[in-house]
Amino acid sequence: MNSRPSAAGIAFGLAAYGIWGFFPLYFHQLAAVPPLDVLSHRALWACLFVALLLVLTGGWPKVRALLRSPRHCGLLALAALLVGSNWLIFLWAVGQRLVIESSLGYFLTPLVNVLLGLLVLKERLSRYEWIAVGLALVALLHEVLVLGSLPWVSLALAATFGTYGLVRKRVPVEALPGLWLETLAMLAFCLPYTLWQASQGHAVFAFGAGSTVTFAEQAFLLGAGVLTAVPLLFFAAATRRLDLATVGMLMYINPTLQFLTAVVVFDEALQPARLLSFALIWLGLAFFSVGLWQKTRRPRN
Repeated sequence: MNSRPSAAGIAFGLAAYGIWGFFPLYFHQLAAVPPLDVLSHRALWACLFVALLLVLTGGWPKVRALLRSPRHCGLLALAALLVGSNWLIFLWAVGQRLVIESSLGYFLTPLVNVLLGLLVLKERLSRYEWIAVGLALVALLHEVLVLGSLPWVSLALAATFGTYGLVRKRVPVEALPGLWLETLAMLAFCLPYTLWQASQGHAVFAFGAGSTVTFAEQAFLLGAGVLTAVPLLFFAAATRRLDLATVGMLMYINPTLQFLTAVVVFDEALQPARLLSFALIWLGLAFFSVGLWQKTRRPRN
């Protein structure tokens, strides 16, 4: 069997992680809009966009099959709560110019996945994975001792996205039906907020002259739904064509681009002490990548 990565798979992976990596630039244009408003728009327009794709691809029978399984619906609702919380924290971080902290969170996510595999799935860790986890813990201890506080934004992003991945792993469903039900469940969480805002005189989904946001912001809010769905579809296409090790190493493109955006474009201050934390995480990810590569290349009995 040819173990060379698929060129199409690499292209899909680069597209997915590249789009995610430039999310701070996009959502920075919506910094003046309340994060819960942005989240509500993102869920609504993504739900409608994916519904259109389901019509075009004939995917509704798979949705109906999912709806007949209360367990799968419950897990997808939990996944929606987790990924919605992740999006909300990320949107708040971008608005507060904490993109360096958000990038650290996404660098930590693969190591959180390893810990969840150990604690929840009772998976055995390799020597390289233990070293990677150990270096991440040293980095967090360094943050507490030198900077005086835990990077809660980073930890919250890593924990919510890592747990989201664990929950989604337990639902055997294709990308489109799963994403549609997730966004539908997310809208159920957003609905009480939009009703409460309406009672306060603020229409979250108002457009045109009656809206409190600018025309440019309205365009960015509409585009957020497509921007949510497209990289997930690219990611699904990449994972079907690439082995786990290649996907795992492409994963670092996203937080790397976020980190560079924070430092170069947003001119966020990078404290020397925090640079050491990043160095420890990066070293841990190097060990993690070696272990992942060896694991996928190990011959199966």
